[in-house]
Amino acid sequence: MHDQPPAQSAALAGPPPELFTWEFATDPYPAYAWLREHAPVHKTRLPSGVEAWLVTRYADAKQALADQRLSKNPAHHDEPAHAKGKTGIPGERKAELMTHLLNIDPPDHTRLRRLVAKAFTPRRVAEFAPRVQELADQLIDQFADRGGADLIHEFAFPLPIYAICDLLGVPREDQDDFRDWAGMMIRHGGGPRGGVARSVKKMRGYLAELIHRKREALPDEATPGEDLISGLIRASDHGEHLTENEAAAMAFILLFAGFETTVNLVGNGVYALLTHPEQRHRLQKSLAAGETGLLETGVEELLRYDGPVELATWRFATEAVTIGGQHIAVGDPVLVVLAAADRDPERFDDPDTLDLGRRDNQHLGYGHGIHYCLGAPLARLEGRTALATLLSRLPDLQLAVDSADLRWRGGLIMRGLRTLPVSFTPSSAGLSAGGARLRTDEPPAQS
Repeated sequence: MHDQPPAQSAALAGPPPELFTWEFATDPYPAYAWLREHAPVHKTRLPSGVEAWLVTRYADAKQALADQRLSKNPAHHDEPAHAKGKTGIPGERKAELMTHLLNIDPPDHTRLRRLVAKAFTPRRVAEFAPRVQELADQLIDQFADRGGADLIHEFAFPLPIYAICDLLGVPREDQDDFRDWAGMMIRHGGGPRGGVARSVKKMRGYLAELIHRKREALPDEATPGEDLISGLIRASDHGEHLTENEAAAMAFILLFAGFETTVNLVGNGVYALLTHPEQRHRLQKSLAAGETGLLETGVEELLRYDGPVELATWRFATEAVTIGGQHIAVGDPVLVVLAAADRDPERFDDPDTLDLGRRDNQHLGYGHGIHYCLGAPLARLEGRTALATLLSRLPDLQLAVDSADLRWRGGLIMRGLRTLPVSFTPSSAGLSAGGARLRTDEPPAQS
């Protein structure tokens, strides 16, 4: 048990491990284990220069995620000059995209979340399942006869981009633009913020234009469109409509948060299965028997074991708070380390073991409390569909490079691979029965 005060424990253990290096990005779990044991609420200077508290134990993380004294609004940050604008998504302030669910508190958060939640009900997500399956098959069709692919850029990346664009109501002829802007975000997630800010600006301009076009095309309030942006335009909460800025910010964050989490869920999940062959064969055997139970628990275990969101998004203390025995001052940023909490041995048996059949698995991969990920049902659907389709259609899938040659992106919040080269026995496959050819080329490099 953890019976030493954190400060004393850390002093006895020596200096903390180095964080946020490229080596750390490859495997952060040993460093997180050290922090959980010796400095569970640890103040560190991030690569951006911002100082923040890292919360690494499960019980403390769950408390912090639900603590309404920790605001999501960056206005509560006691922000030194060198940290200006460095605690959110690059470019969102200048693009007037701040009023989204990751940056606001009740009552505005309650109002906006209620308006958009209708798009992610179990019924709506179930209705979307055939489209996700169609996308997965079309993408695999385009590399199945080659015997090799980069599963990040040719499968895990385009799948959620096209899916979320369909859900939002972005016309098919415009979706490749979104694909390029999203690719810029992935490329620059761990590097210069300028690339992300440019893509945010372009998305903002496009969304404003699309919202205007849809408002003009759908003047009849009695017949709302089926897509989410049309719904946002018309949504009202006790007669109060979303402003255009709120609608644009909401559409933006659903796209921004809705694609990279699934890219990483699929990429990290496939990588975990390929490096744990006994678990992979266990899942393939279950799928071949027509069962779904192991697929469902397996996706939850992959979310826990090496999930797509390493750190929860920013929180700021609105009053003095004590977490894990550590005093946190007003205005201090707090980052809950989901990846550390989900491997806490105080909560999970054998936490460093991948067990697709794990039952007691209340992981924090999609958060906890009022900011629990709104799109989690869609992400789970995409994850299950992607894994089941890959393992069924390409049964001898294997890594085409040594694990040591893979590179992880170095961003703060998300955890995901840059590339995932695989090989398999080629299979003859034409275009899927419903479909136009999708773009699967890698987005062009941005300067």
